[in-house]
Amino acid sequence: MSKGFEQPVMMKIDKIISESEDAKSFMFRHNIDYKPGQFIMVWLPGIDEKPFAVSYSGDDFFGITVLERGKSTKHMHGMGVGEQLGIRGPFGHGFSIPDSIKDGSANACIIGGGCGMASLSVLIESLQDNNPTILTGATTKITLLFKNRYKDITIFTDDGSEGTKGYPTDVLEDLHKENNYNIIYTCGPEIMMSKVYEFCKRHNIQCEASLERYMKCGIGICGQCVCDGQMVCKDGPVFDSQALDNMSDFGSYSLLKSGKKVSLKEYGDWRSC
Repeated sequence: MSKGFEQPVMMKIDKIISESEDAKSFMFRHNIDYKPGQFIMVWLPGIDEKPFAVSYSGDDFFGITVLERGKSTKHMHGMGVGEQLGIRGPFGHGFSIPDSIKDGSANACIIGGGCGMASLSVLIESLQDNNPTILTGATTKITLLFKNRYKDITIFTDDGSEGTKGYPTDVLEDLHKENNYNIIYTCGPEIMMSKVYEFCKRHNIQCEASLERYMKCGIGICGQCVCDGQMVCKDGPVFDSQALDNMSDFGSYSLLKSGKKVSLKEYGDWRSC
């Protein structure tokens, strides 16, 4: 398909890749008009419809990476090649790639945490020839995503089971002194992203962060994913430094399905059920 779909189109699963202990990628033999950072809505008839980042993209295929958590994702993990899912989209505002990054005259850093790497993966591949700094973190080695997919990736784990013990944000000061970054892209736990944003603000570096909120419609109508007046599905999910400056909930609060504002920890606990 060369353009997005407003209504779900049933597509067969062409291939399934086991990415980690609790993550699988589902590949579809279709072309998609996609910009890094956008998302699609995936419909499971009779169950639910959920948003997913496009984690693989080529001339005649695309893929999504699914972390097994709730009812919908558990059902998807039980599906096989040849079964069908409904695809709607792509939607949202993706990452920007300035000409200076494309031609290599400026430096980029890409920071992913956990399943946030899925939102960054196509961006990373589009910038591979420009040698961006790539940092990824996870709780432990068995939950790392795409650790062998890219060259020159630096790995961090909370428990030190692979790579460096700690967090990607621990080394930003030293890396910036070496590389003088012009832009930092990030997706992952919001606490991590807020630290990246604050670092960028202190050093006058452009930051682009891909936010996650509970989504229902994907097109800015239902209001479920609002964050300080911004619809994450429509105005985002990628927001730049200037937008983040005006989003006081970023790094602190999110909304449950009921619309109740809660801490990011409570929201994360609810999303993991």
